Amino acid sequence: MAEALTAPLQTMRARRGLLPYAGLLLLGLIWGSSFLFIKLAVVDVGPQALVFGRCLTAAAALALVLAVRGRSPLTAANRQRMPRYLAMALLNSVIPWLGLAYGELAVSSGLTSILNSTTPLWTALLAWRLTPAERLRPLNGFGVVLGFLGTAALILPDLRTGGARATLVGSGCVLLAALSYALAALYQRRLRDASPFDAGFWQMALTAVVMLPLAVPAAASARLSWAAIMSVVALGVGASCVGIVLYYWLLNRLGAAGASSVNYLLPATAVLWGVLFLHETVTLLMLGGAVIILGGVFLTSLPRSRPA
Repeated sequence: MAEALTAPLQTMRARRGLLPYAGLLLLGLIWGSSFLFIKLAVVDVGPQALVFGRCLTAAAALALVLAVRGRSPLTAANRQRMPRYLAMALLNSVIPWLGLAYGELAVSSGLTSILNSTTPLWTALLAWRLTPAERLRPLNGFGVVLGFLGTAALILPDLRTGGARATLVGSGCVLLAALSYALAALYQRRLRDASPFDAGFWQMALTAVVMLPLAVPAAASARLSWAAIMSVVALGVGASCVGIVLYYWLLNRLGAAGASSVNYLLPATAVLWGVLFLHETVTLLMLGGAVIILGGVFLTSLPRSRPA
């Protein structure tokens, strides 16, 4: 009798134990799809209007979440954090989202996602230079070198073709986005005391404010196709609202290291979406470069030595 009662409980616990990993896969699919939606929208509406529409939609969605939770973002503590929220808006939204949007005008969504996966490599280099407590061990340093060699292997062959200039500029924009994300990851430590919902809302709202004067002139040449409109909504509600909430839920369930492993899923999921809906071609060079970069990211993420 006891075994009959405990068996369902054990099954429920096992399912609850697997739930965060299902959430991790879902987050990988959501964030991986953002490269697809950027590709679908950027040609019609342009990078500036795309970023503005994305962050405005995300801010509205997060405001609704806060209202449902009975929270107001207009607190005294949030007003004091406003300069830090603005810095995060610039480093984690304005610069990288514009970089990704301009990049995808020239390179595929799959290649964009692979180049964007260099973010942990930039983070390791910046932490090593800016944070004396974090020193790279030789194995970490080898991971950084390996990751950037994989990046070079992806870009250099295309520079010999007729579209070399566009490939170089597009890839450079994506790498700038990855570098900005790395700076944001280091700066975000100053907002550990802020609610993720408050931080997310103000980041999106301030991004909209910054982008407004850039988006208004660009809106004159925008073509509001249904594909572009739905892509902007999907980016705002999916990647920038649901994705943020799900990510912080995973942080509480799996910890920082477990939740950040979603970065290993993004190249695969982004390439999958690109192949299924954009009919993009996956080459052996792309697969090899992705393996090299992710291998470098893995070595870089290993525990680093600290000074005695």
